[in-house]
Amino acid sequence: MIRVAIADDHEIVRRGLRMTILGEEDMELVGEAANGREAVLLAAAQSPDVLLLDIQMPEMDGLAAAEKIRANQPDVHILILTSFDTDAKLYAALKAGVTGYLLKDTPGDSLVAAIRGAAQGIPQLHPDIARKLMGQMPAPATPLDELTEREREVLTLLAQGNSNKEIAARLFLTEATVKGYVSTILGKLHVADRTQAALLAVRYGLVDVDAMGP
Repeated sequence: MIRVAIADDHEIVRRGLRMTILGEEDMELVGEAANGREAVLLAAAQSPDVLLLDIQMPEMDGLAAAEKIRANQPDVHILILTSFDTDAKLYAALKAGVTGYLLKDTPGDSLVAAIRGAAQGIPQLHPDIARKLMGQMPAPATPLDELTEREREVLTLLAQGNSNKEIAARLFLTEATVKGYVSTILGKLHVADRTQAALLAVRYGLVDVDAMGP
């Protein structure tokens, strides 16, 4: 049996969660709390497998309660169940070590699935929250990130089939300077020749394959 506890200051929300949990054969409701301080005491007394915890509660908010519970009882998996999807609340909750972050519009079937997953220590995120986090992830680094703007210009012209002399004329540089840029580019990209450098320029979108020279 998965031992579940509920902490929410709205009785009608607790009632809905209670009915959902009691309707599952593999779950047992071990207690309810109406504020953050009660949630801390409930977790200490019952050691639930999963605690459904609201953020906005009187006396002690859910984030402060989560930090205290995680510090004292790391085996309690906390599922934030809230109507707040702001970045500040989300990152504070993740920093507090919660197992999941769900919004209150989560369907019942999805909620019980999340409880089962959380009981096994598997992170649970509402789809909207997951998309938010994915959208804020930095783009993966590419070898081209090591190049300066001028080096990218030289690589672009190189990939388009221009010789050092032609690149020099286009960029108003000396041929010797272009030769130095090409050598630096090959070193930064860890490739042996101009062809391999040109292929990387295409692979990472600096040059369209149709624009490549011979």
